[in-house]
Amino acid sequence: MTTPEAEQGGVAGADRATSESAAPRPEERLERAVRAAEQALIEYEIAVETFRVEIENFSRLHHQRLGPLYARLDELDALIAEARAARTGDPEDLRAAQEARARVAPIPGVEELLHGWMDGDGLFPEAAAMLTGQAVRPPQRVRPSEEARGLYRELVRKAHPDLVQEDGERKRREEFLTRVNAAYARGDEKELRELAEEWAAGPLPAEQAPSRAEELYERLEWLARRKEMLTLVAKELEDGAIAGMLRLAPDDPDSLLDEIAAQLRTDLAERESQLAVLQGGADA
Repeated sequence: MTTPEAEQGGVAGADRATSESAAPRPEERLERAVRAAEQALIEYEIAVETFRVEIENFSRLHHQRLGPLYARLDELDALIAEARAARTGDPEDLRAAQEARARVAPIPGVEELLHGWMDGDGLFPEAAAMLTGQAVRPPQRVRPSEEARGLYRELVRKAHPDLVQEDGERKRREEFLTRVNAAYARGDEKELRELAEEWAAGPLPAEQAPSRAEELYERLEWLARRKEMLTLVAKELEDGAIAGMLRLAPDDPDSLLDEIAAQLRTDLAERESQLAVLQGGADA
């Protein structure tokens, strides 16, 4: 006959055995930490890349819309300095005129620097039209839509190379994401959808066997180093002048460009008047 104490002891022993058999492996906590760190890093990379694309596209629009206005301001400053030097003959005025002219003198590769607004012979017709208020072909807009953003995020989460460690599979994913990043930078929704279909139809990565504790620690250290590198990239982007402008009007950056353009046109009108006075005095 079994006593209640014996029965309780047997139950307790069974519970202990079950608990011991269900105890997690020592590496499981590390594996969970690695998976969490990988997902966090991917989300961070998505945020940094999205920010980079926004800054790059806004910078392009900034140069396209405001570049000719800044160029005309520099030209007027040079003309004003030259007119003043011609009137006074003062050595300091002559030196200032030479420096002002040097700032607007044609230089090799100016087409690339000013994004097609001018070359060594001066402003292109589109730039001249903008300065005179005539109709002009609007600058190309390359701002990814919400759908493009969603497709991009989903593709990066699925195909990110940091989710695997096998060299061949990492290389395949890196090449695939290069195409994804290029399509996203162009805001090409159609290509992103095609890439999503391509990934869905492609080979599935082989499941990884549980890693040893030493390998998991090494993986966590690599992820930490990668995060530090991305933090430096993000800080460099945030400290840039274009990011500062975007912070002034995060919801409507186009309106900010319109405000700056209006101010620049006011400055141009003032410079034109100042030049006319100097040239009129010289004629007199």
